[in-house]
Amino acid sequence: MSDISFRPLTPITGAEVTGVDLTADLPSTVVARLREALLRHKVLVFRNQPMDDERHVALTDAFGGATAAHPIVKGLPEAPAVLRTVLSEDRPGLKESVANPLSASVPRRIRTEWHIDSTFVVNPTSITILRGLEIPEAGGDTLFANLEALYAGLSPSLRGYLDTLQAIHSRHNPSPQPNSDGKPAGPFAALHPLVSVHPETGERSLYVSTVFLQSIRGLKPRESQALLDFLLDELAGRDEIHARVRWEKDTLVMWDNRSVAHAGPVDGLMFGEERIVHRTTVVGDALSGPHGFGSRSLMGGRFEALT
Repeated sequence: MSDISFRPLTPITGAEVTGVDLTADLPSTVVARLREALLRHKVLVFRNQPMDDERHVALTDAFGGATAAHPIVKGLPEAPAVLRTVLSEDRPGLKESVANPLSASVPRRIRTEWHIDSTFVVNPTSITILRGLEIPEAGGDTLFANLEALYAGLSPSLRGYLDTLQAIHSRHNPSPQPNSDGKPAGPFAALHPLVSVHPETGERSLYVSTVFLQSIRGLKPRESQALLDFLLDELAGRDEIHARVRWEKDTLVMWDNRSVAHAGPVDGLMFGEERIVHRTTVVGDALSGPHGFGSRSLMGGRFEALT
């Protein structure tokens, strides 16, 4: 325990962790200390942690229970909790978007497509654990944004108004086959508070994402779009709340999906090498807002742990 140390990446977001071996079973005291550090730093970076998928899933279980790899996308056949992402398979879509500025699928700003994992389900995942298998010599970085700092940086009057709002998150491209957990793979839609209260710390976060967040309930379409444009511009444009993680092979990054958004790989079109990462997620709870509003499922069910 005394050998574990944390070197902050920025004053408010992220820390590199040394003195812990994640490839072996962790004592409960070490899990508790890492969890405490995760709540404080929100993003933890571990270097030189070679492990297989079985160990990756066991680590995920230690922090609360691994879900299926994704509510819609199936995981590996031999490891249904693991989502494999291969950059070379995604690049054609990115290049098409760049070449087609009039395409309806073009994101507002590719390199700042900030998102929170699985917000379209009523209980988004609580923790994400991402592991680098094949990493380019340079590039493939991931950005993180501190959603608590994003909320705190707004004016008190605006924060008071946002505290009263709820937003609709959805995803409507389900797989025709059941997911790894045997449940229908979508479609999903959920109503979440626009400001969420962290269940462990009590801190408030502005729960916004350029992906899956569709509209704010109760506002006219133009009002909703104008407010979301402002909030998402704040998310993407406030560099002081961002941290950047540079990947290496066998780097493992763990983040609190309830208090940070992320974007990556932000420079995927700037290099030609392959980038392969494996991801697991820890089951989460429905969100709660400042005035007691709890997340509601509008379509589809909960996203539970596999075991």
